[in-house]
Amino acid sequence: MKIAIDARGINWYRGTGIGTYTENIVKNLIDIDKKDYFHLYWSGKNFEDLNRENSNIIMTSRKHQRFFQQHYFPYDLIRENIDIYHVPQNGIGLNEEIKCKKVITIHDLIPYLMPETVGKGYLLKFLKEVPYIIQNADGIITVSEYSKKDILKFFPIDESKIFVTPLAADNIYKPLNKELCLTSLKETYNIKTPFILYIGGFSPRKNVTSLIKSFTKLSPHFDKDYSLVIVGAKKDLGDYLNNKYLNSSKIVFTGFVPQDILPLFYNGCEVFVYPSLYEGFGLPPLEAMSCGTPVITSNLTSIPEVVEDSGILINPYDENELTKSIEKVLNDTVLRKTLSEKGLNRSSMFSWIKTSQATLEAYKKICTL
Repeated sequence: MKIAIDARGINWYRGTGIGTYTENIVKNLIDIDKKDYFHLYWSGKNFEDLNRENSNIIMTSRKHQRFFQQHYFPYDLIRENIDIYHVPQNGIGLNEEIKCKKVITIHDLIPYLMPETVGKGYLLKFLKEVPYIIQNADGIITVSEYSKKDILKFFPIDESKIFVTPLAADNIYKPLNKELCLTSLKETYNIKTPFILYIGGFSPRKNVTSLIKSFTKLSPHFDKDYSLVIVGAKKDLGDYLNNKYLNSSKIVFTGFVPQDILPLFYNGCEVFVYPSLYEGFGLPPLEAMSCGTPVITSNLTSIPEVVEDSGILINPYDENELTKSIEKVLNDTVLRKTLSEKGLNRSSMFSWIKTSQATLEAYKKICTL
């Protein structure tokens, strides 16, 4: 097969789920599949690692992305005799004039299900374009069985056109020496006490307010001096900075943390808490489990199919349940060890090689549809 992939999102969405997904499937596909040819549309720097005998990098300009999507890509795909073209970023940018087989990755339908949690510009673009994109696609890849059900709920399409390829945690997420991690975090981020950890965004659907409230309620009753460490870019904090619960000196906002430092936080914390209201997949709990970290997370949407019984699943709308679960994990050494072992075992079932192999199988089936 001659496979073209819109890889521009690797740089455009770096640090997000879409950027991580696109980078990992592209890198692994060109490694595991030497028989097929990969035609990669690129924007920005850092493309050298993808230059292989079985790949070709086509440079584009973000400033002129409309020209490339509407005019250059349809022409280039014909000229290169491409068999299948993959757009990983929810299909955004897919031109209906493209003649080869077209596959898109739909990560979730949050704009349909929780529109109030999405930026207005992206919401309008998603609601306007995605129905046509899905109708025009020959195949759809999605990241969980739950997301597949959501797609079928909103769009009357043939179920056989949808392929589920679960995501994975990067190899950097693994068990490390806890004391060394804590020493580094103390020196770099001034974190001096045992801590509860959250890593992720600050959209209302992430439900960080409930975590802050639960911690504030519990804090006076801890038998140790715990902190709540919240990792995420400060530019996204918004109303959290004005939250009345943030008067506590025990709540630490680190701001943006480079990806290679995140394993130190996962390994250094006592428990990772992720009370999200909706996830298409939800990578942070899997990253935490890969580090052997006890996890408390939601019993909603796709999260249970990722975590199963390897973490404590709570109703994120019930702050009492969240509070009791944090208290229970912190007070029970045996439970923390059990969750750590279960998490490591469960996380070993996911890998980007498996994701990429499933993606390649999806390409082959779509080409025969």
